[in-house]
Amino acid sequence: MRRFTFAALLVTAALMPACAAHDAGPQMSGDARLNAAPALVPFASDAGAARLARASPKADFALLANQFEAQYNGAICGPTSAAIVLNAARAQVLGEPITIGSKAIRDFGYQLRQFDEMLRGNGLATRLVIVDDAISEQAIRTDLANNPAHAGDYVIVNHRREAVGQMGDGHISPLGAYDASFDSFLMLDVNPAAAGWAWMPTTLIRAMRTFDTVENRGYLLVHAAP
Repeated sequence: MRRFTFAALLVTAALMPACAAHDAGPQMSGDARLNAAPALVPFASDAGAARLARASPKADFALLANQFEAQYNGAICGPTSAAIVLNAARAQVLGEPITIGSKAIRDFGYQLRQFDEMLRGNGLATRLVIVDDAISEQAIRTDLANNPAHAGDYVIVNHRREAVGQMGDGHISPLGAYDASFDSFLMLDVNPAAAGWAWMPTTLIRAMRTFDTVENRGYLLVHAAP
């Protein structure tokens, strides 16, 4: 299992109201807050750093700090906390060596099967397609073109950027639409600093038919499990 990258994967309708209610707890006057508890010591202060150095029960700190991410709205404190702990407890750090045969190879990102495991572990149903010589271009085009026509299911592709004329190596992003008139797919690139959203021709299929560490790249068809 690899990194639980997005805390939003864990958001449910049941969690959101509870978390929002917690954040909106009873309001106290300024004087009452001052008298309610001793002064807090900010972690990012000399005194805070000294306390950490002095503390002895802190075995969890390094793992949690390494996986820390901030909640991005007031409703998902619970899911964000869960994502941090899941990452600390279960994830392999990206870039750790993996052994293939007797050779150690550094693996700097998700392979498609690892990404598939993460989605399944969060309750989604998937169909994994490895784009090798056994699958035709027409079958791939049919999957990718038909998927955006149905609400509630999604397609995520793992491709090699260089094969579509971009800078970089392997990359994973979802597709948002298909344009039949130009036979092209709208890539919603998750790294806008490297490349913005773009319509990609069917060279995208060739970009998936490339090798990634242990096997070819490919795509996932994803929907909520029944």
